[in-house]
Amino acid sequence: MLHLAGVTKSFGDRRVLDDVGFTVADGRLTGFVGGNGAGKTTTMRIALGVLSADAGTVELNGSPVTPEDRRRFGYMPEERGLYPKMKVGEQIAYLARLHGYGKSEATANAHALLERLGLGERLDDTVETLSLGNQQRAQIAAALVHDPEVLILDEPFSGLDPMAVDVVAGVLQERAAQGVAVLFSSHQLDVVERLCDDLVIIAGGTIRAAGSRAELRERYSTPRYEIVTSGDLGWLRDEPGVEVVEFAGGHARFDVAEPGVAHRVLQHAVASGDVDSFTPQHPSLAQIFREVIR
Repeated sequence: MLHLAGVTKSFGDRRVLDDVGFTVADGRLTGFVGGNGAGKTTTMRIALGVLSADAGTVELNGSPVTPEDRRRFGYMPEERGLYPKMKVGEQIAYLARLHGYGKSEATANAHALLERLGLGERLDDTVETLSLGNQQRAQIAAALVHDPEVLILDEPFSGLDPMAVDVVAGVLQERAAQGVAVLFSSHQLDVVERLCDDLVIIAGGTIRAAGSRAELRERYSTPRYEIVTSGDLGWLRDEPGVEVVEFAGGHARFDVAEPGVAHRVLQHAVASGDVDSFTPQHPSLAQIFREVIR
């Protein structure tokens, strides 16, 4: 488990992180979201020891992170950093050897991982000949090849087509299922929402919200329901405690002041005609994000 507490960082007179703290649990995918300049990359670099914090702590399993601990981290920076003229398979195997693997094991790990990421036919190609999306896959392989216990990825889905996103998402889910603590940032909120177990939202260098998807939905949601009937729902506009947000004949979405109001609406609808569906609506990550940063 990776835990940050009270992390503060300034560059000159500009404070970029202010009392940042959150946990990346073992076996869980934690999505780290925020606008450009919110502080995501700086936070990740402090966790990795690339930057030093002005204040605060970074702990692994309850103890301060040491250089030896960080050898068990995997990191993918937003900027590509592979050797452009080196063959893909050789380069990923070389990175495994830097982490102590023998030649045969490093090669086997590299080839298996690249195959899983859809690059099995490109092992002998140089990095510079790959498309940008395939370079991104190779960069992810570089972060994973030594089987890290903590994985920190900065925009891993950038430049990937939908099929590649699914492949990479599957690989990350497999690592989390093996007990790896995974932290990844992304501007693609739909991908984050689909993939992550936990969310951390940062804005202006401060953590605005953190918790599981279910916790954040519960915390920031307005009770909203959708109803579809065979009749006309015009009466819903005059129902006490109801605010209609979308209306079209026999279909409506509405907010309620309290759960009992929703029950009353359903009873009225059943008495007025056939009800095809009546379902609670959960806010999307995009909606929660807009709510907490405004």
